[in-house]
Amino acid sequence: MGKKFQRTTEDFTCEWCGSKVKGTGYTDHCPNCLCSKHVDVNPGDRANPCNGKMVPKSAVYQGGVFRISYLCLRCGEERSIKAAEEDNKDLLIQLSVAPAKRKR
Repeated sequence: MGKKFQRTTEDFTCEWCGSKVKGTGYTDHCPNCLCSKHVDVNPGDRANPCNGKMVPKSAVYQGGVFRISYLCLRCGEERSIKAAEEDNKDLLIQLSVAPAKRKR
């Protein structure tokens, strides 16, 4: 079995809100709108051909950190990740109080 995590440092422009994002090697979503792209099988491997839009469904604050739950609008896969320090706190709080309705 191969490595489960591959650190991939990439800068990108968010396809959904247009924010310029400076990658840290752990960046897997836009810190402004929190949307992501379904490109990984395991974190950082860029091996998933889906490329669907991952939308944040909800957030939970536990142990001093937020965790964001995502849904891929193309294939339906769900996953949860730890929020980054620079993530939009207002949106994280909003998602933790009122989970997002599924958008297409």
